[in-house]
Amino acid sequence: MRNFVFILILSLWVFTGPAAQSSGSGVLGLDISDAFSQMDAALAENDMSPEDFYYMGRAVAANILTRYRLYTQKPAQTLYLNTICSAITVNSPQPNLYNGYHVMILDTPELNAFATPGGHIFITRGMLEAANSEDALAAVIAHEIAHIQLNHGATLIKEMKDIRDLSNVADRAAAIATREASLNERTMLFDNSVREMVNTLIQNGYAREQEFAADTYALRLLSLAGYVPSSLVDVLNSIQKTGTSGGINGTHPSPAQRITNVQRELPRYRTQDTRSFRASRFTVTK
Repeated sequence: MRNFVFILILSLWVFTGPAAQSSGSGVLGLDISDAFSQMDAALAENDMSPEDFYYMGRAVAANILTRYRLYTQKPAQTLYLNTICSAITVNSPQPNLYNGYHVMILDTPELNAFATPGGHIFITRGMLEAANSEDALAAVIAHEIAHIQLNHGATLIKEMKDIRDLSNVADRAAAIATREASLNERTMLFDNSVREMVNTLIQNGYAREQEFAADTYALRLLSLAGYVPSSLVDVLNSIQKTGTSGGINGTHPSPAQRITNVQRELPRYRTQDTRSFRASRFTVTK
């Protein structure tokens, strides 16, 4: 299995840290260069492994956490969300990820949720407050899991201009006088690629077709886990009632458009309504 993104991130930490001041262009420099070369080759061959996507996603998650603070006042709430996530993923077509699925709460009233290709799922406090049942929370999480399992983030990585330009950087490397200059340029491109993906998740959103596909797939995930698929409509109605223009409404199709798409697919599912059995634990952790 290729592990070049891990090598890359670890090497970048060392390369930009205190040790880099005395490392020169020795073994660490070669590791970084090899990491970029392997990244370029894997992208060209459409051959990034789950491990590669995890470490790329971790870099994206770290960047997100420079913009938002984690909500840590109620650890039981985070555990609750991760329990819901586990219930969905263990019954899904892709129960195993390189380092698993992890849900974190962002301390902001903004209505939003997003996920990285490596399985990091972020949900804002505002989004939690918009959900009126465990099944509604499950619907939010299922939508993000759908983005991961449908490889939407992976597709974005492969399409990003900065990543594609790594091959051009490699071609120019021979013309650059020192190895350090070449590595600095590649490091900058990787960093720009991570920021570009963060901007897509937080500010621009995926393509409309991908958001509709994630909603459709989320219905399947909810049904497989025993949650009520129509709960996705419930949470979308809650989002619509807030009337907010930022957050999820700025990065996704309108709730009304999404509801229309979901309602078109709902007749395919005949899941028994068991929401009442989950009401008490939702109340306790709300």
